[in-house]
Amino acid sequence: MKVRGERECRECGARWSYYETGSVECPECGDLRSVGVDDRTAHTDAPASLDLSPHRARFGDATGTLPTDGVDDLKSALREYVRKRGFIRGGELLPLDGTYLAARELLEAVDCYDRLRDPADADREYLLELLAGADDGDRPATAAVPERLREARGMAAARAVDEYRSDCLSFLDELSEGTGGGSEADGSTVSVDGDDGDDGDDPRSRIAPAKELLERLRDRAKRVEALDGDVPAADSDALVAAADALGEYVRTGEEAAIERAGSRLAELDA
Repeated sequence: MKVRGERECRECGARWSYYETGSVECPECGDLRSVGVDDRTAHTDAPASLDLSPHRARFGDATGTLPTDGVDDLKSALREYVRKRGFIRGGELLPLDGTYLAARELLEAVDCYDRLRDPADADREYLLELLAGADDGDRPATAAVPERLREARGMAAARAVDEYRSDCLSFLDELSEGTGGGSEADGSTVSVDGDDGDDGDDPRSRIAPAKELLERLRDRAKRVEALDGDVPAADSDALVAAADALGEYVRTGEEAAIERAGSRLAELDA
């Protein structure tokens, strides 16, 4: 969607950032009558925080199967977080960040673990390590993923990449409408590095190469999803790395970034 990020209350005159609050309600007086006072920008990310400390306290003493009530509450918190998140904030394309990825993987891992008839210590330790660091964006290393939980890593990667790819495409479509300057005067609702033209780079020249690789990225993500995520953890992480490198290329125009994305995708074809 396209919003005017800076709001002004018609009742008391207070100003605030919609990007930070996600609300048109005045934080000072509570009035709902506000007006945008800046240019419209593309925006898909809503304010969201992830606090898993109550769940860590609940699961810390769990052995064997997980407590049903706790699982439902944890999954509800994770779903709410990922539902709110997007990757365009105030006209800028964001990286595919660690907290979003960890929340996605934890959501999948809880389901995988719950389906195991006889969870091993390694399975439980991995789940608890993921729970311990997810809200800070920390995930266990690729080599630490247990064989029976690797589908969680795979499905999280496929779904996260699909969401990121969708926002990247929307961002590129907006970029094609203007020069990338991020103002209504030039027809753009997004901005990227190099949009001042000082280095001779037209940001719109990034659109075709990025879209070509995004199509390849879509195919790889669909392949992982068709396998229910049951692929080597290294492949899952390569998929994520390719998506993030593509995002970096769109933001900066750095050739090294798109080369890195292509290399990661080539790894998946090998």
